[in-house]
Amino acid sequence: MKAIRRFTVRTVLPEPLRALGELALNLRWSWHPDTRELFREVDPETWEAAGRDPVRLLGQVAPQRLTALAADRRFLRRLGDAADDLNDYLSGPRWYQNQLALPDPPGLPAAIAYFSPEFGITATLPQYSGGLGILAGDHLKAASDLGVPIIGVGLLYRHGYFRQSLSKDGWQQERYPLLDPNELAVSQLREADGSPSTVTLALPGGRQLHARIWKAQVGRVPLLMLDSDIEENAASERDVTDRLYGGGSEHRLLQEMLLGIGGVRAVRAFCRLSGHAEPEVFHTNEGHAGFLGVERIRELVASGADGKTEGLDFDTALEAVRAGTLFTTHTPVPAGIDRFDRQLVQRHFSGDAQLDGVPAERVLALGAEAWPGGDPGLFNMAAMGLRLAQRANGVSTLHGRVSREMFNGLWPGFDADEVPITSVTNGVHAPTWIDPEVVRLGSKEIGAERTEEAMMVGESRRWHGIEQIPDREIWELRRRLREQLVDEARRRVHASWRQRGASEAELGWVAGILDPDVLTIGFARRVPSYKRLTLMLRDPERLRALLLHPTRPIQIVVAGKAHPADDGGKRLIQKMVQFADDPAVRHRIVFLPDYDMDMASALYPGCDVWLNNPLRPLEACGTSGMKSALNGGLNLSVLDGWWDEWYDGSNGWAIPTAEGIGSMDPDGPEADRRDDIEAAGLYDLIEHQVAQRYYDRGSDGLPSRWIEMVRHTLITLGPKVLAGRMVREYVERLYTPAAEARRILAEDGTGLESFAGARELAAWKARVRAAWPGVGVDHGETADSADSAELGTTLALRVHVALDGLDPSDVDVQVVSGRVDDADRITDATAVSLKAADRADLDGRWRYEGPLELGRTGPFGYTVRILPAHRLLASSAELGLIAVPAETGGMDSGLLR
Repeated sequence: MKAIRRFTVRTVLPEPLRALGELALNLRWSWHPDTRELFREVDPETWEAAGRDPVRLLGQVAPQRLTALAADRRFLRRLGDAADDLNDYLSGPRWYQNQLALPDPPGLPAAIAYFSPEFGITATLPQYSGGLGILAGDHLKAASDLGVPIIGVGLLYRHGYFRQSLSKDGWQQERYPLLDPNELAVSQLREADGSPSTVTLALPGGRQLHARIWKAQVGRVPLLMLDSDIEENAASERDVTDRLYGGGSEHRLLQEMLLGIGGVRAVRAFCRLSGHAEPEVFHTNEGHAGFLGVERIRELVASGADGKTEGLDFDTALEAVRAGTLFTTHTPVPAGIDRFDRQLVQRHFSGDAQLDGVPAERVLALGAEAWPGGDPGLFNMAAMGLRLAQRANGVSTLHGRVSREMFNGLWPGFDADEVPITSVTNGVHAPTWIDPEVVRLGSKEIGAERTEEAMMVGESRRWHGIEQIPDREIWELRRRLREQLVDEARRRVHASWRQRGASEAELGWVAGILDPDVLTIGFARRVPSYKRLTLMLRDPERLRALLLHPTRPIQIVVAGKAHPADDGGKRLIQKMVQFADDPAVRHRIVFLPDYDMDMASALYPGCDVWLNNPLRPLEACGTSGMKSALNGGLNLSVLDGWWDEWYDGSNGWAIPTAEGIGSMDPDGPEADRRDDIEAAGLYDLIEHQVAQRYYDRGSDGLPSRWIEMVRHTLITLGPKVLAGRMVREYVERLYTPAAEARRILAEDGTGLESFAGARELAAWKARVRAAWPGVGVDHGETADSADSAELGTTLALRVHVALDGLDPSDVDVQVVSGRVDDADRITDATAVSLKAADRADLDGRWRYEGPLELGRTGPFGYTVRILPAHRLLASSAELGLIAVPAETGGMDSGLLR
């Protein structure tokens, strides 16, 4: 019979064990081995049966066992030590607090709100699908370790992402287990009277979307998650937070409205109830949370409703919001951006669903694809995110360049290199991803405190102690990690085949799959076509020869999930599974279903080589290879994402690419030829370099050159790939400048929020935009008009410009010079500002003068351009306005900047 109601009965812990409940509800246990070991000691069998989840453990352990532990003095001492350690971690000063204590402290933000549609904190809180969520989880954990006052904001999906299994013929199967928040390491945010704190969004047709707020404590960082599956909602609204990336277009729009608009309201409620500092900076991790900027505009426009403050106009509010907003894009292709039908968005921001003081047409303009080739019928979430953020970044150096090219249409007239999108290369949270065996070796050889510091702080000097570790210790460690992976793979393959219908009697062969002494290559990804899961299968016979080589065999462990709606990705998985099912090779290649954080904890450390072969440059970063490197794994990768900037020839291998053959479309007409070329390069590398070096043993039986590559990888990549390094970069390069810009625009010099700076900037932008059609370069000349000149010559440049009523202080007139190509395009350009000499005539023209230095030989050229200039701009390209001489393309006007 089916129950008519479901609820959770919680364990009442004996008073001496109350600290266990506090430890279970702080997710620091997920990256703190001593705390996990304490929970395992409560009841080892129940710990494993509960999926190593402290909350489930405490709900399932026998009362008699708890009574015994409450009288166990040794256990109570360990519990007291763990509770004290957590308290010290939560309350003591860390890197951020030490920055604030400096004699001349930087203008650090009081708090940062970090919005993401998914967070990968631990497998026991399955609110992630892939790299975006794992990155967001690592961001929060590193922020906690550094003491950065971040508030995470996301959604609580009742079914999370799907669990993966395989059919008999290798087709991906999905199932969505129901998650009960009362069985997770979360607690409800409650009002002072004990009632649940909620947020409400108005929807078309008089409907409302209500959501409760759950809080997960990630070390020092609160993570707020909104849940619409509550009785106050109608059935369709209850399903808004049903699953990650599920449903149709309207469903996704509602999820993103709840994340952005509802998320801001959740942050306000949390700060009001907890006393946490209000965020000065809002960081949106991808475009899914872009509506947070619209809600913050509404707050400022509607702030006069209380009769105590003066509400701002829309444009002033927009400037105040932009100053304190950061947008991070993870998308290397336009197809990866969320885009909605314009009429659908209009309906959800009009009529009784309109936000107070925020006209629907202003919202639509924020997401308009108003550039050549854009679709006027679509609303682009990334475009909105960029228009609402004064600062933006990609997630690797190469991805920053790709992003500048991809979003160039928002800044017409500017070269891609000048688009104001920077980059912060992703990192990974070392305490989460380094195997305890690696930590123990480091603690033994270089000290526990130094090892812990090295994992959290991105400073290279802390990693050089690895030079002291003997070769044999490193090699024996690598074998133990491989052995752990082999055991885990055998367990998972056995379980998968049983699910696929095999009987126990048919599975004796599973006990012999993989070998802890064979070179092990790992590949684990989401499975969109551009990541090319099956590139290794281009020449099946060549792969078989590598797997079965008599003296230098390899073995491959593969995992990955395809999106439930991506049949193409599922076909790739099926092709891989069917190859791995072949009795001739199944002891050397395995596919492990249901890739998640638990599997990854064995997979990354256990692989000698991490394989990554995306279609360049479509991998934004590719952090899985970083996790492998932290455990001494070597990377075998296409020069894409982070590997493009940190590969040095001694930390792994670069797979040659056939760029220039066909387009970036993985299914395009030239895809087969390109894949054949790159697969051949991959096979050659494995056979003639990777395997040879792995099996090249000295008289002591050790592969000394391989071990040296492992040591070099740990010393050089260790400090670079850390999420601690990444978060510090965000604080220093983006969060702090954003907080300072917001203060300048908001405050009046006495600390009160008059928004004088925002009013000034909004009025100035309106004046410049209105005048810009009349701004232009009328005439330019040099003292020497010869077609050639000698190196080192300085020419006197004189330019006449029309400003149409603008003052010279409103603009920057520049001479841009450099080498020119065959099409007369300036490359490797240098820009120098010219000075206004005097008004040239009564029509508003001005004369500008300055030197033009000929510092390069060969074809050389120059042009003159006019840019808006104001002390409150973060970039001269911010407005997207530029005026150039008519012969170089005329004057270009920007888009709603």
